[in-house]
Parts: sequence; structure tokens; C-alpha cells
Amino acid sequence: MAHLFDLSNRVAVVTGGNGGIGLGMAEALAGAGCALSVWGRNAAKNAAAVDRLTRLGARAEAQVCDVTSGDSVEAAFAATLARFGRVDGLFANAGVTGANPGPFIDRKADDWKGVMAANLDGVVKTFQVAARHMIERARAGDPFGRLIATSSVASIEGAAYNEHYGAAKGAVNSLVRALAVELARHGITVNTILPGWIETDMTASALQNEKFLSNVTPRIPMRRFGQPADFGGIALYLMSTASAYHTGQALVIDGGYSIY
Repeated sequence: MAHLFDLSNRVAVVTGGNGGIGLGMAEALAGAGCALSVWGRNAAKNAAAVDRLTRLGARAEAQVCDVTSGDSVEAAFAATLARFGRVDGLFANAGVTGANPGPFIDRKADDWKGVMAANLDGVVKTFQVAARHMIERARAGDPFGRLIATSSVASIEGAAYNEHYGAAKGAVNSLVRALAVELARHGITVNTILPGWIETDMTASALQNEKFLSNVTPRIPMRRFGQPADFGGIALYLMSTASAYHTGQALVIDGGYSIY
């Protein structure tokens, strides 16, 4: 039933969509006909991502946006609506790694606040502006919405020395469950994706550490780190009508890491 995955009349925003997992998801959505608005802080990376998506035949644009700023998010959303007229799905994917991993007892307040601002508050800000738009459309007789957050397996494991990152992502999981219940009446589904160890710019330094690789790789049943393209299928499913009855879930994409 190929029509289930036809996104030719849909528009999606992908924050942090100019690289890594975000771009992997955006490319799959583009291949299904979805129009894309890529939000990121780096204008040059944004432009390169738009070029890649356009080459796939997608209608694509980019907005320079800092998801920790409510004003920046509001402006980016308004610009996206001006370009496409609607937003059907928002992938809150932008985030940062845990700043200064180290003992909890030495955690600096600024480290904690910075990670929370990007990984939790950024999701809240982008979800809020998208949900308002989706609810308004639903009340006008067009009930459809998809909110998807990128969390992490750090939210369900003991993220020693990185508790601020795990805590932020755990809060995202709880936020998603609450919103799934609250927004269902408007035809909006809300889910979260939990990546494991994925080969991106954010993990580049870890991947260059041979001791780290020798310790972690054997713990991944698939015996490899994930790639951004491994998130294309789940993004396509969650954006499509195929997932209309699937909401409030944490979907783990980690090659089996968290169960081994």
C-alpha cells in the first residue's frame, strides 16, 4: 500500500536537519515527496542540506534558527508558513552532547543549564509553536499533525558522568507521553526516537578513540555504529498515515545495544 507513505502533500520541519540524524531523516522524507524546512544555526550547512534535498526532487528551504530562543523559533516557523502555507510534521532533532562529562558532584550549573536549554527547552519551544498551528488547522476541519522528538538511549540507561544529558532526554520522553494524550483529540500524534551509538559529527571524537570503540562495539549486537540513513525509515513511517494510531511511544533505534 504505497499510498500510506506518500507525503507529496505534506510539509515537515526538521530542526538540526542540516547534518547527522536530522539530514538522514530529511532525505527519506524528501524521497517520499515531502516538502522540507531545515532549521539549523549554521547557514552554510543549511544551504548544503537544501541542495542535497533539492537534488532528490524535494521542495526544500532552510531557516537559521537557535531552538533555545523562543523568538528565533517563532520567526523560523512564521517564515516556513510563509513559504509553504502549512506544517504537517515537526521533527525536534536539534540538540547538543553532554557538556563537560564528569562526576555529578562536580557538575557546574552552567553545564546543566546549557544541556537542558538545547535538549529539553528547545523541544518544548518548537513543539509549542507547531502544536498551536496544528490545533488551529484541526479546528478548521483539517486534523493532522506529527510531532517527533529525538531523544537518546541515555534516557533509559545509567548515563554515568553524563547525567545532565540523560536527564534532559528522559524529560523529553515524559513530555512526549503527556502530549500524546493531550493532543490526540486534534489528530496529532507525538512520539520520540531513541538513537544508540550513531556515526555523526557529534560522536566523531569518540569514534577516533580506539579504546572506546573496542569497548562499545562488542556491546552492539549489529556490530556496527548506526548511520544517519538508518533513521530514514522510522521518520517516513512516523510522518505518514501509516502511523495514525501510533502515539506516545519511545522508539529505540540502536542496533540492539540497550537490550544486550
